[in-house]
Amino acid sequence: QVQLVESGGGLVQPGGSLTLSCAASGSIFSINILGWYRQAPGKQRELVASVTSSGATNYAASVKGRFTISRDNAKNTVYLQMNSLKPEDTAVYYCNKAWGPRASWGQGTQVTVSS
Repeated sequence: QVQLVESGGGLVQPGGSLTLSCAASGSIFSINILGWYRQAPGKQRELVASVTSSGATNYAASVKGRFTISRDNAKNTVYLQMNSLKPEDTAVYYCNKAWGPRASWGQGTQVTVSS
């Protein structure tokens, strides 16, 4: 069973960029679809981006054109490149499987977009 640990969050100004990393304790090669989720206070956790084993991607409308998800199976790592950040992007970001049973949720990484 793979464990996923998020990192790379922080405070950034509106319009800025940030890259998140999700490091796995085991191989992610066999996981068909990996995703980044986020949860803001008082809101439901939502899937914002996903990537298949072949590299196909899908994005929530709110982040499409601004965020890029990618995976490196050799490094057992998933990335989320975030550009043109907005205050509404402020949330705790998590990575997990986006198809089939989810792994245990980690602590996530906090992203705060504020001037």
